Amino acid sequence: MSGRFAARLVVSVSGADVGQRVSLRRRLPTGEYSDVVGVLESWSGGTLRVRRRTGEVVEVPEHSLVAGKVVPPQPPPRRRPRGPEAD
Repeated sequence: MSGRFAARLVVSVSGADVGQRVSLRRRLPTGEYSDVVGVLESWSGGTLRVRRRTGEVVEVPEHSLVAGKVVPPQPPPRRRPRGPEAD
């Protein structure tokens, strides 16, 4: 058995997933990979529009997709435990 690890990359998102939170991996023109996680706002004309939690909208060309899937909604922010009340 070889020591190499092989992963199978699958794009399992479609236009039917608009409104869902997705994780996408795309190949950049430089040959590097980049991940985009957020809500899929639209998929038309060969371009996916994803809104990140920061509010930034990222356009991902469909031809650059290497992998993608629907992921669970972002968990609510954690509340910090309160310290002792000041007297």
